[in-house]
Amino acid sequence: MGQPAASDEWVAARVHDAVAAPSMHNTQPWRFRYLRRSRTFEVWADFERTMPHSDPDARGLHLSCGAALLNLRSSIVHEGWHPETRLLPDLADRALLASVKLAGRTNDEGGLGVLHPAIRRRHSSRFPFEERQIPEAVRAALSAAARAEGAALTFPTSWHLREVLELVQEAEARNITDPGSDQDLARWTRIDAPSVSTADDGVPHYAFGPRKRGGKAPVRDFAGPRQVAGRDAADFERTPQLALLSSDRDRPEDWLRAGQAMERVLLLATREGLSSSFVTQPLEWTDLRWPLRDPMTGTGYTQVLLRLGYGPNGPGTPRRPVAEVLDIDP
Repeated sequence: MGQPAASDEWVAARVHDAVAAPSMHNTQPWRFRYLRRSRTFEVWADFERTMPHSDPDARGLHLSCGAALLNLRSSIVHEGWHPETRLLPDLADRALLASVKLAGRTNDEGGLGVLHPAIRRRHSSRFPFEERQIPEAVRAALSAAARAEGAALTFPTSWHLREVLELVQEAEARNITDPGSDQDLARWTRIDAPSVSTADDGVPHYAFGPRKRGGKAPVRDFAGPRQVAGRDAADFERTPQLALLSSDRDRPEDWLRAGQAMERVLLLATREGLSSSFVTQPLEWTDLRWPLRDPMTGTGYTQVLLRLGYGPNGPGTPRRPVAEVLDIDP
C-alpha cells in the first residue's frame, strides 16, 4: 500500500477544512499538529480562547473542537483515507482532545466523504426563514446523522417547543442585565470598520443579521445594546423549527462526540438545502439547560440547540490563517 500524499500543502488543506467549523462567538478555540512519522493529526484545545462567563466549564469549547474534528475526518475520507480517531488519547494532558491517524484506504462506507463539499458552504444564518416545514424524511436523516456519532437529535413540538422558547426568552432576559455576557460580546464581536476588516476571529457586524421586529424564532442579537449603522429590522418565523442534540452522559468525551454529531447534522442539513443557526443562550445557564431535555425520555444531557429552516445562507465569517493554528513536526 502506498503512502498518503502528506506534503505540507496536503496537511494544510485538511486543516483548512477543519477550521471551517462553527464555534461559539467564532472564537476558534483549536490548534492542530501533524506528526509525520506516525501520519497522525492531533487536535488541541486553545484554552486562551475560552469565554469565562458563557462557557465556564469549556463545554462549548469541546463542542467546537469536536465540530472541527468531524470536518477533519470528512476531509481525510474525501481524500480516500481512513481516519483512525481516538478521543482524549492522553488523559494526563487535558488540552490534547483527539488524534486522527491516516490508517489505510477507505471506500467511505460511513458517508463522511460525501459531506465534504458542504464544509465550505455551511455558514450560520441569522436571517428569517420561510414558514415551510422540513419534510419528515429529512428530519429522520438528520437524526440518523447524529446517531452515527453517538448522539440523539429530536425536534420539539407543541408544548415542549413552547417551553424551549420560554427558556430562551428567560436566558435572553438574564443576559440583558448580566455584565459577564456583555464582556463576552465586547471581546468577540466586531462592529467598527477597522476591526471588521482586520480581525480573523469573532462575529463581524455583517453576520449579525437584521434586528428581530417580530416572530418567535430565537436569534441572538450580537449587537447587544449597541447601534449598528445601516442595520435593518425584519420579521422572523412565527413557528420556528428547532432541534435538540443530546448525549447520554456529560463528560468532555461526550462533548467532543456531540460536537462531531452537531457538525455532521449541519453538513447534511446544508446538503439538503437547509440553513441553520445556533441558540446557545439557555445552554449558558446551568439551571436552564436541564429543562431543555426531551420530556418523552426524561434522560440525556442537552448539548446543542439548533434553529433549522429554509432561508438565505449566512455570510462567511473570518478564519485564522492555517499557519497560525497548525504545527508540522519534522
